[in-house]
Amino acid sequence: MVDHARARRLSKRITQIVAAALEHEVKDPRLKMVTITDTRVTGDLREATVYYTVLGERVDADPDAAGAAAALASATGVLRSMVGAGTGIRHTPSLVFVPDHVPDTARHMEELLARTRESDAEVARLAASARPAGDPDPYRVPREREDEGDL
Repeated sequence: MVDHARARRLSKRITQIVAAALEHEVKDPRLKMVTITDTRVTGDLREATVYYTVLGERVDADPDAAGAAAALASATGVLRSMVGAGTGIRHTPSLVFVPDHVPDTARHMEELLARTRESDAEVARLAASARPAGDPDPYRVPREREDEGDL
């Protein structure tokens, strides 16, 4: 039987433990700019997928994603031991680290929204100076009959 609430609580706790361990315990310089974004635990609580992002040293610098992935792979055993000690459950889930592509997708969406805003502004600018192609009032006006007064 799957307990989704327990899996959610465990995933939140694993996120906290791994993030704190990367910040304070693991002394690998390649993990200095790694941020844990989310953790998903399977229903049987045997496997945990930990999502992470890597930031660059500066805003214009590219992150060292390959170095961070290698450092996380080498620290997986230590981090799993810390998760086991921090959670106190009978079977410590195995950890799998996956790069999180949500920030890249969000950046791409922001770029698309900016282009859409520019396009909308151009359309609004063109519409402000536009004139109708035909008559100013293209709808037919009902004609008044001259013989209505005779009835």
